[in-house]
Amino acid sequence: MNKLLEVKDLNISFHTFAGEVQAIRGVNFDLYEGETLAIVGESGSGKSVTTKSIMQLLSANSEIKSGEILFNDRDIVKAPEKEMQKIRGKDISMIFQDPMTSLNPTMTIGNQIMEPLLKHRKLNKTEAKHRAIELLNLVGIPKPQLRIKQYPHQFSGGMRQRVVIAIALACAPKVLIADEPTTALDVTIQGQILDLMKDLQKRIETSIIFITHDLGVVANVADRVAVMYGGKIIEVGTVDEIFYNPQHPYTWGLISSMPSLDTTEEELYVIPGTPPDLLHPPKGDAFAPRNPYAMKIDLEEEPPMLKVSDTHYAATWLLHPNAPKVDPPLAVKERWNKFQKQVGSLNGGK
Repeated sequence: MNKLLEVKDLNISFHTFAGEVQAIRGVNFDLYEGETLAIVGESGSGKSVTTKSIMQLLSANSEIKSGEILFNDRDIVKAPEKEMQKIRGKDISMIFQDPMTSLNPTMTIGNQIMEPLLKHRKLNKTEAKHRAIELLNLVGIPKPQLRIKQYPHQFSGGMRQRVVIAIALACAPKVLIADEPTTALDVTIQGQILDLMKDLQKRIETSIIFITHDLGVVANVADRVAVMYGGKIIEVGTVDEIFYNPQHPYTWGLISSMPSLDTTEEELYVIPGTPPDLLHPPKGDAFAPRNPYAMKIDLEEEPPMLKVSDTHYAATWLLHPNAPKVDPPLAVKERWNKFQKQVGSLNGGK
């Protein structure tokens, strides 16, 4: 597969009254043609900030301190705003968390879908309207000829999310960023949206960056997974490597805390402690204060990305040849096995 997007040593800070928040600290990842890369982690780990920087949609008090974002071998960190306006919506599109706030309540659904087609594809209004109807039909909106004249408040939450997907896919972008697109939806609609995205990805051959804190979603949609913590990617690998052979204690904690249908409140695992204060980033491994397997070196020196396989890397000193042998907690394997059975039953045993 060809490499489509490459993020190199990205560092982003927010300037606040309290001081400089080092939100993103040396993030590196690649995205290949036709793949889905999931970025997972707790709230505040840096998932959304990382991907918004790709679109150059960061807030006014933010600053990309250093690093590169290479798209088609061009560093778009240095791209002027006029060039980014040509890229946004055409080559790189984004689906945001809340479809109601993403849509303009004063514009019809049809005009909102037509807007990128008129701007980037240079279609006339008749052609753009015809294409908008096709897109609504493509994302499963019934009676698109009627719906195109309606406003966002006349759609349900799931339907609004389908409209947002139609807008994002209007120009067949090379990269689609989905920022927790199913968070506000119930489980049934969530499954429909995920199936829709997988189907559309095959049709238009786009690459997807899928941001989520829900590992169950990751198992269903991703090819590769990047785990973020404290503004860094601390483990990356194929979806099977991350779930069946996780190496970082934080990843163990995430998998252990996945709920299943037979989980009781008393059984649900919770990672102890709180995320690090990025106003004053820790000296060593940011996860060390919450890590029951932390060693002295974790408090003194930040671990590098150590190789597990050609596709699997993790930033933990436990992978060092001189580290003691530590096996993942039994809860990790039990939780994943329960989840697999749950998925199988929901899919009719397939």
